[in-house]
Amino acid sequence: MMGKPSRPAATILIASDNIADGELIKTILDAEFDNVFISTAPDRIVEDFELRRPNVLLLAFDSLEKSEHYYHALRTRSNEAGTTEHRVIVLCDKNNIGRAYQLCKKERFHDYVFFWPMTHDAPRLLMSLHLAIRELTMLDASPTAEEFAAQARRLSEMETLLHKHVAHGNREIEIADSAMRKAEREIGAALDEFSRQLAQEGPPDVGEHGLTKKFDSFKQNEIDPRLRSFEEVTQPLKLWIDGFSQECVPHIKAARTLNEMADRLQPTVLVVDDDDFQQTIVAKILEPLNYRVLYAESGLAALEILRNVRPDLVLMDLMMPDVNGIETTRRLKAMPAFANLPVMMMTGKSEGDIVIESLQAGVIDFVVKPVERETLIGKVAQILRTTKMNRALAQKKWDDL
Repeated sequence: MMGKPSRPAATILIASDNIADGELIKTILDAEFDNVFISTAPDRIVEDFELRRPNVLLLAFDSLEKSEHYYHALRTRSNEAGTTEHRVIVLCDKNNIGRAYQLCKKERFHDYVFFWPMTHDAPRLLMSLHLAIRELTMLDASPTAEEFAAQARRLSEMETLLHKHVAHGNREIEIADSAMRKAEREIGAALDEFSRQLAQEGPPDVGEHGLTKKFDSFKQNEIDPRLRSFEEVTQPLKLWIDGFSQECVPHIKAARTLNEMADRLQPTVLVVDDDDFQQTIVAKILEPLNYRVLYAESGLAALEILRNVRPDLVLMDLMMPDVNGIETTRRLKAMPAFANLPVMMMTGKSEGDIVIESLQAGVIDFVVKPVERETLIGKVAQILRTTKMNRALAQKKWDDL
């Protein structure tokens, strides 16, 4: 995997008690990071941290004891150090590698680099910083397992709530239905009696006014009481509906929150291309759109990456020095875990045999080099949207079994 073509937008704070050491390390880091700062004044431990709010704190003291003391003092004195998400990397010498390992294992620090008394492995230091920044980027962009679990637990209560309210609602509906049928029968009987009386008595002596008065009396004495009785019976049903709606509010909110959290998940796109310039182009197009973009410089490197990462989409270059894109796709698709992984071919060739071979290998779409921004954005979005829908349909079919 190659590093991202763009320089990480992260802040790094080097803490040391030796200005020369701090400057030496800053010179190394400046080659790949823009926002690198040094803190060497003991009385400014808190001020420097809270001013810079670093993503990564690099402890560059000449002993582990000094690094431990510094970080303990920082966490003790600064509330922000305890609440601001950051990573801590400690430099150590050969004699303290074992202890540095134990401290990281116990999560006192996040990583260590064998550095003193000379820069034995400067790229290792740079790689440790890149990994720390990637981890933080993923944490910022994606909901945590705890966040998902909290909302899922809320939704899991919905089944019990539904069973309870459905049973209660059925009882209330049966009561209301029975009352309605009774009222209907009684009103029907009253109307029949009213009609019978009218037929026996003949037209009222007082004409139309008398008929209206007689009907009003019938309505007041026979119809209205039964309607009021029905309203009284249906009142508990209305209360049940209102109560059910209120109890559903937090669960509906949880469902919406889960949906929002799902939208926050960064789709991962693996770009397989040996051309640094093409990687830079893709990075500038996709990374600002909240895609997590990984890179492989060859087909074999891509297959190696797939041992540890499951991307949502692979952008595959056709022409590569070791294994070409078509053969890489064949090998990828031969692995059961990646049989359904969408692959889009990036190529400057449009010959019919290339297209046919690519489709037979498992490629689902093509993008022509030089890559056009709107075309790439549209195709990537469409493929990921289709993949998401297919997964949802597959899950529904499984749930229906």
